[in-house]
Amino acid sequence: MSLYRDTGVVLRVQKLGEADRIITLVTRKHGKVRAVAKGVRRTTSRFGARVEPFAHIDVQFYTGRTLDIITQVQTLDAFGAGIMSDYQRYTAGCAVLETADRLSAEEGEPVLRLYLLVTGALRALADGRRDASLVLDAFLLRAMAFAGWAPAVLECARCNEPGPHRSFSVPAGGSVCPRCRPAGSAVPAQDTLVLMDALASGTWEVAEAASPAARREGSGLIAALLQWHLERQLRSLPLVERRGVPSGQ
Repeated sequence: MSLYRDTGVVLRVQKLGEADRIITLVTRKHGKVRAVAKGVRRTTSRFGARVEPFAHIDVQFYTGRTLDIITQVQTLDAFGAGIMSDYQRYTAGCAVLETADRLSAEEGEPVLRLYLLVTGALRALADGRRDASLVLDAFLLRAMAFAGWAPAVLECARCNEPGPHRSFSVPAGGSVCPRCRPAGSAVPAQDTLVLMDALASGTWEVAEAASPAARREGSGLIAALLQWHLERQLRSLPLVERRGVPSGQ
């Protein structure tokens, strides 16, 4: 019997037969793993509730012929409790999970940085102290950087001329100088670019001071960039509730 352990976040679940589920996780050491959790749909299951989306778990796997088998599960963080109680946090969390699923396409290929980004984003969403839209946009920018798609925000995406520049082109990869500006480029507010740079670098005091207009425009540009690179839209992203300012303000 070949056994191995890892920690991971449950990205999605699929029904298998009458009582089983296929669990997709992004893990610390083994990248994306798809494994069968036997009997978890029965009310008598030992760990059915521990292998739901948003769960951060320590897992023991048995290596199977096609799919591995989950044999033990221990909860590390029950992020779902704090995320699923609020619609904005829930929809943002779903977008985090779907993005991670798309970016970890190859099973078994280590993606430690992505795993850390996912756990960090879910922890921030569950905590609820930061605006969920800002947490999501920060995650998306850093996830694109992980994939090699980091947008140019304060320099020209084509010639690297220092900015800031007025124009922004999604196909070009971000801000563009007047010389490199392609037709149809957007002209975002300067505050929007400052916000995007702050989210990418983790400068939260700047990000949280951004106006609702800058947040909305930044979210639109970030979503457009991600869709361009993935060549398809995330199903969960249009459902994300964008309130513009943190609750209580």
